Amino acid sequence: MATTETPATSLSIGKVAEQTGLSVHALRFYEREGLLVGPVQRTSSGRRRYSALDVDWLLICVKLRESGMPLADLRQFAELVRHGPGNEAERLRLLETHRRRVDAQIQALKECRSVITWKVGVYADHLARGKADGLWDPTA
Repeated sequence: MATTETPATSLSIGKVAEQTGLSVHALRFYEREGLLVGPVQRTSSGRRRYSALDVDWLLICVKLRESGMPLADLRQFAELVRHGPGNEAERLRLLETHRRRVDAQIQALKECRSVITWKVGVYADHLARGKADGLWDPTA
């Protein structure tokens, strides 16, 4: 299917890769896996052309994936969006579930950071006093 957009209003796969931080390979993967909300338009020669809405969706996808959303959940979310109005509650449940996972990750990272900060303080204190013996020295 050839695009109805003009070259000025549509973007090449390379330009979309630049704007989203996804590789060309990843963009093709997203398309194959059904992670986009609409079909990618093609020129008469078969080259992919993306709309601004495609880019906006991909930017959301990037953040969802970076925050750990499983591909299966992202695929389901995209499918719900493709089906249009009437399933907003289901979309909301998916996003709330993911937000809870992210919140748990943030809490775990805060706890890890606290331990690391404490340990940095222990080492800094020992080094400031000029000796660091007894700090888990396997030869001691």
